[in-house]
Amino acid sequence: MAFTSKPGKPLKRAKSLQTKTAMRPGSGMKAAPPSPSGQRKAQQKSLQSATLRALKKARHDAAQSGVELSPWESEFIEDVALRIKTYGRAFADPDKGAMNGTLSVRQGLKLKEIRKKARMVKPDAEA
Repeated sequence: MAFTSKPGKPLKRAKSLQTKTAMRPGSGMKAAPPSPSGQRKAQQKSLQSATLRALKKARHDAAQSGVELSPWESEFIEDVALRIKTYGRAFADPDKGAMNGTLSVRQGLKLKEIRKKARMVKPDAEA
């Protein structure tokens, strides 16, 4: 039996507790959970990288399907990507989009149109 006891006395362990590996300083609890501002920054960085991936994918899809983007659309993609990398978002007026968003409503719609155009398959000339 692991515990021994006599009436009126507390339980005592016959053998002391031992760990299989020695505890190192700092190996117990990890760092505290991120603060709300830290969580916001991580979420914003994630949103920025997702937007940059969407812009890159739009350009890639257009190249893969053979769709020629207009000079304005190419410039739009480059400019928006540059502003997101530089400032973290592509618009300055908070009334034009979400407070934590990277694209304004119109920029999002234009990106959606470009991606739709890029996914369209050109019909064959012979058919």
